[in-house]
Amino acid sequence: MSSDSWPPQLKEWVAKCLGQMNDANRNEAQAELRQVIADAFTAKTLWTTDWSGVQLQSLLPKPLPTLKRKINEFQATSKKAKKAAMQKNATASLDLGDQAALNRRAERFQREHEIERQKIMRTNGNQSTLKANSQGAHLLDRIWRADSPSTFGPNLDDPEADPNVPNWDRHTIVGTNQELFKDYLRLTSEPRPELIRPYPVLQQTLIELKKRWRERTAYDWICNQFKSLRQDLTVQRIKNEFTVQVYEHHARMALESSDMVEYNQCQATLKSLYELGIPGQVEEFTAYRILMLLHGRNKSELNLYVGQLTPRQKMDPAVQHALRVQRAVSMGNYHALFEMFLSAPNMGAYIMDQFIDRERAKALMVMTKAYRTLTLAFIQNELGFNTLSDTQSYLHTHRVAVFTDPNSPDREKIIDCKAVAPLIAQAYEEKYRKVAIRGAV
Repeated sequence: MSSDSWPPQLKEWVAKCLGQMNDANRNEAQAELRQVIADAFTAKTLWTTDWSGVQLQSLLPKPLPTLKRKINEFQATSKKAKKAAMQKNATASLDLGDQAALNRRAERFQREHEIERQKIMRTNGNQSTLKANSQGAHLLDRIWRADSPSTFGPNLDDPEADPNVPNWDRHTIVGTNQELFKDYLRLTSEPRPELIRPYPVLQQTLIELKKRWRERTAYDWICNQFKSLRQDLTVQRIKNEFTVQVYEHHARMALESSDMVEYNQCQATLKSLYELGIPGQVEEFTAYRILMLLHGRNKSELNLYVGQLTPRQKMDPAVQHALRVQRAVSMGNYHALFEMFLSAPNMGAYIMDQFIDRERAKALMVMTKAYRTLTLAFIQNELGFNTLSDTQSYLHTHRVAVFTDPNSPDREKIIDCKAVAPLIAQAYEEKYRKVAIRGAV
């Protein structure tokens, strides 16, 4: 989240809080400030909160301890018991008087301290407002570098700072390796700069990998190189549009190669990068995520995710297609579902491939209850198969290829619905009752 999207009232409140901080409360106050803004961002109340009425607890004046005066009591001896008792009574009377005086002094001191504190607040507030106006969003953005050793995150005025690293500091690793291609190895120790490629080399690596993919290089090698590329980006904490492009390209290649493990890992990272406000093909991968949630039959998360779509996302053709697929699945409208399967935009059909056989089985369960017989050609057209051969192969795989005329030509073959109905129901239970999805969705 960039401070450019903060409401003006929030910016003024942050500047005011910064002006109230001093050496004694700065660390605690900055931590509380970040937490308050983060909570509001998570709750989506940045624009609805009355920031002028928000008070950081760490900036409240600390109550002064009650001044007490110890009373030294002399231990009475058996020979001076009476004298000691009289002295104790006198001391107690004196203490009562002194305690009242000390309390009055403490109250006066606290009033004077409050007046002085308000003067300092007004002075610092004016100075911090001027400073905030001069630095603008630059200062506010640095509030969010909570994982940086510096209080406000990276000093972007430092000539060594990398603008591609949102939380840059002097501990950030910068690679020196100049090799375009490097095998992926899981890190087992602290990363070393000589084994990591810097940002310009990584940019050239992506160009070469896309070229190799167009030349039909084996996916296993391409995937290995993309994982190495992603690792070098992660180690150097590079999060920008290039990072998004790397994950988007790898995700598409994984889909094309039916590697759902790598695809799911890429999509999970892309979701977090998009939430940071980094631009990319957000609508395209929003549609993919809806289809993946349909594949996983995660209805609660799917409903929550669809409910959070923005008007812009809902206007995108790919997202609209995914929402129509969701509606067709939920309503059992298999005719519409398979029409949309054949017309899926982008790479949506690759994801639908993961659950389309399950939906075909559900459709066959309905169709065999509604009809006495079904021709193989009708099943092909209705369930979105490319050829009669594909249709027959599906029926054999699910052990439901029960024809009334097995020796007739494929286009004229007819299945016996009464015999197929219990078989397709059994096949559905065995194959599709549980969904196995590898990788984070």
